Amino acid sequence: MAKKKVVLAYSGGLDTSIIIPWINENYGMDVIAMIADVGQGEDLDAVVAKAYATGAKKAVVRDLRDEFLREYVFPTVRAGAVYEDKYLLGTSMARPVIAKHQVEVALEEGAEAVAHGCTGKGNDQVRFEHAYQALAPELQVIAPWREWDLHSREDCLDYAAAHNIPVAASRAKIHSRDRNLWHISHEGGELEDAGNAPLESTWVWTKSPQEAPDKEETVEIGFEQGTPISLNGQRMDPVQLLELLNEIGARNAIGRIDIVENRFVGMKSRGIYETPGGTLVLTALRELEALTLEREVKHYKQQIALKYAEIVYFGLWFTPLREALDGFVEVTQQNVTGSVALTLYKGNVNIASRKSEFALYSEELSSFTMGASYDQKDAEGFIRILGLPARTRARLLNPKLGHKQESVR
Repeated sequence: MAKKKVVLAYSGGLDTSIIIPWINENYGMDVIAMIADVGQGEDLDAVVAKAYATGAKKAVVRDLRDEFLREYVFPTVRAGAVYEDKYLLGTSMARPVIAKHQVEVALEEGAEAVAHGCTGKGNDQVRFEHAYQALAPELQVIAPWREWDLHSREDCLDYAAAHNIPVAASRAKIHSRDRNLWHISHEGGELEDAGNAPLESTWVWTKSPQEAPDKEETVEIGFEQGTPISLNGQRMDPVQLLELLNEIGARNAIGRIDIVENRFVGMKSRGIYETPGGTLVLTALRELEALTLEREVKHYKQQIALKYAEIVYFGLWFTPLREALDGFVEVTQQNVTGSVALTLYKGNVNIASRKSEFALYSEELSSFTMGASYDQKDAEGFIRILGLPARTRARLLNPKLGHKQESVR
C-alpha cells in the first residue's frame, strides 16, 4: 500500500529542516518539499539538496517572484495598506501566494495533507491555514509546532543536532528571520525584550545612517494606474524594478522600523523590519495620489487602507471582502499615473517633484495671486451656510443671543 503524502512549505530554515524527519517519524508519510522563490536570495539548489538529505521524497521549486509582486504586493500598496502605522506587510503578503502554490502542488501530487512550520503563537499559522481552507478544505493540515514536545528554538537546535541536520541558526545567532523581495523581518534574541534597542548586527540589509553616503541620491519612480513601472525614466519588469529600488534604498539607510505590534492571536510581539524599496514605492505613490485623487476619495481611501491592512495581516487574503475592496481601489487608481522624484539622505526621504497629466492641483487656484477662476466673495455665503448649525446651537445654549431671523444675502 502506497504511503500517504504531505506537501510541506519548505524554506530550509531551522523549523522546516527538522519537520521533514519529524513527519517521517511521527506520521510515516512521504514528504514533498515545496520551495517557493519569493526573492529570499538563497541558493535554491542547496535548499533542494538539503530537503532530500533530510528525508524528503520529492522537492518542487516554484518561482513566485513576479506573481508575488503583481498580484499581492502591488494591490496592497495601491490600497495604501500599512499595519499599525509602521509595518509594510512583507511576510503577510507572501504567505497567501506560497500557500496557494502549496495547495496546487498537493493536488497535482495526489497528497492527502499540507504542512507548515509556523508556531502556535504567531500570525503565519492563520495565514497558511486560512488559505488552505479557502482553496482546498479537504486537505489535512499538519502543524508540528502545535503537536511536538519542542518548546523553543534551543530545543529545535538540539533536535537538529541529534538528527545530524545542518542549520544556519545557532545559540549565538538565534534570530528568526523571513526575507523576500519586499522586506526582511527579524524576531527573537535581544528583540524579545521591548526595552532593548536592536543590536547593529541584527540589521542585515540596510546600512545605518552613519554608514550611508554623505551625498544625496535622487530617484524618480514612474506609476501607471497606481502600479510602479519605471525607475529614472526606464521601464522595468516588477522584479528588476524592486531589486534596484532595494539596492538604492538599502545603501541610503531607508526602510528600517522597530515595532511592538498586535498579533491576530491576541498577544503583542516585537520585531524589526527592513523594507528599503517598499518604503520608496509607498512614499512616492502617496505623493502621486495627493496630486491626483479628489478630496473625498482620498479621505475615504484612508479608511479602506486600515481595513485592507488588517485583512492582509490577519491572513484573510482569500475572502470576498478583500476582493470587494480591490474593486474600490482599482477605481481610485485609474488616474494615478505619473512620476515622483525622491531625494534620499541618511535614512531620510524628501520629495523632489511630483508630475501627472491627471493632476488636480491648479497653480492658478492655489496661488495667492487672485485670478478670475475663483471669486473670493463666494466664500462668504459658503461659510455662513456651513456655520448655520453652529449659530443655531449657540443661540440655544445662550438664550440672550435671541432668535433673530437669518438674513439672506
